[in-house]
Amino acid sequence: MMRYRQRNSKIDWWIVLLYFALVGFGWLNIYSASMSDTQNIWDVTQIYSKQLIWILLSVVLIIFILAVEAKFYERFSSLIYLFALAALVGLYVFGQTVNGATSWYAFGGFSIQPSEFAKTATALALGKFVGDIQTNIRSWQDQWKSLLIMLLPALLIIPQPDPGSALVYLAFILPLYREGLNYLFLTFAAALGLLFIGTLLLEVQGIALLLLLVSGLYLWNQKRKRMRIKWGQSLIIFALAIGFAYSVNYVFYSVFEQRHRDRINLVLGKTVDSNSIGYNTHQSEIAIGSGRWWGKGWLQGTQTKGNFVPEQHTDYIFSTVGEEWGFMGSLFLISLFVALILRVLYRAEKQKSIFGRVYGYSVASILFIHFMINIGMVIGLLPTVGIPLPFISYGGSGLWGFTILLFIFVKLDSANYINIS
Repeated sequence: MMRYRQRNSKIDWWIVLLYFALVGFGWLNIYSASMSDTQNIWDVTQIYSKQLIWILLSVVLIIFILAVEAKFYERFSSLIYLFALAALVGLYVFGQTVNGATSWYAFGGFSIQPSEFAKTATALALGKFVGDIQTNIRSWQDQWKSLLIMLLPALLIIPQPDPGSALVYLAFILPLYREGLNYLFLTFAAALGLLFIGTLLLEVQGIALLLLLVSGLYLWNQKRKRMRIKWGQSLIIFALAIGFAYSVNYVFYSVFEQRHRDRINLVLGKTVDSNSIGYNTHQSEIAIGSGRWWGKGWLQGTQTKGNFVPEQHTDYIFSTVGEEWGFMGSLFLISLFVALILRVLYRAEKQKSIFGRVYGYSVASILFIHFMINIGMVIGLLPTVGIPLPFISYGGSGLWGFTILLFIFVKLDSANYINIS
C-alpha cells in the first residue's frame, strides 16, 4: 500500500502571478476587440462581459483545485482519463456542430468543448503510467503503451473534424523524451512530418521519385564503404513510406474538410488568396504590421475597431496585441509566456515523484505548442487550425481547460509529495 508524505506545502506564487497577468492582459484585448457602444462590462450579452464572468468563475475553480488533496489527482487519474475518452466518444451522438466541427456539448445557453479538458486527463494518465513502479519507459513495450495513451484522444478528435486540437497531443512527446523515450521515435515523427508535407507539395508520384533517389544514394554510399546492404529492410522502409504517402492523400482529401485543405495549401504556397480563405491571415498581418514599435494605443486600433479581422477575439487575438500594443507589447506578452513555461519546467524538475515531473513537463509542452502554433498562424507562418492562445483568447472552455491544467500542477508542486512503500 502506498502512503504519501507532504513536503514543502507552499504555493509557487510566481506561476500564480504569471497566470493572472496573462488572463488580465487577455481580457483587456478581448474588451478592445469586442467593445460595443454600450461599454458596460456587466452587460452579459457582450463577449467581454461573458469572458469576465468566466475569469471570476475561474478563481472559484482555482480555490476548489487547490483545496483537493494532491494525491487525489494521481489516484483517480485513470478514471479521469476514461471519463474524458467517453466524453469525446459521446460527441458523435450528442455533440453540437459549430463552424463545421462536432466538438461541443450544448447546455442551455453555453457550450463545453471536451477536447480542452481531455489534455489535462491525458497528462494525468500519462504521468500515472510512466510513474508506476512496474513501468520501464526505456522498454519498447511500455513506450508503445505511453504513445497509445497519448494518441488515443487525438484519434477521437481528428474525425470531428478538428485536426488543430488533435495536433496538440504531439506535445506529450517532450515529457516522454525527458523520461527516456527512444530518440528513434522523435526521428520517426520528424520523418513522417516531412513526408506529409512533401506529399502535399510533390504528390505521390513526385515523392516516390524523391524516395527512389534518396534510397539510391544511401545504397550507393553503403556499397562505397563496403558495408553490408540490408536489402529486405530497405525495401520494407521504402514500401511503408510509399504507403504513408498514399494515406496522406486519403486523409487530406477524405478526412479534412475543404477549409482545412485551403488553409494548408495557402501556407504551402499552392494557393494565393487574400480575399477568401486567406482573408483572416492577410488582415491579421496588416493589423500587426500597423502597430509598429509601440502600437496605436489600447482601444485605438483601426483594424480592430473596423472589424477587419473576423473572430479577432478568439484565435486571432494576437493581432489586437500587435496593433494596439506594438512590437514592445507583443514582446511583453511573449515574455510572460516564456517565463511561465520556464517556471513550470523548473518546478517540474524539482518534483520528488515521476508522476509530478511528467505532469509538469506535459503542462509546459501543451502551453508551448499552443503558443507556438497560434502565433505562427496569426502571422502567416502556419495554417489556421483553430488553436486558441492560452489564457488570452476568448472562450470559457479554453480558459477553464488551461486553468485546470496549470493549477493541478500548482497543487502537486505545493504538496511535492513522494511515494513511500
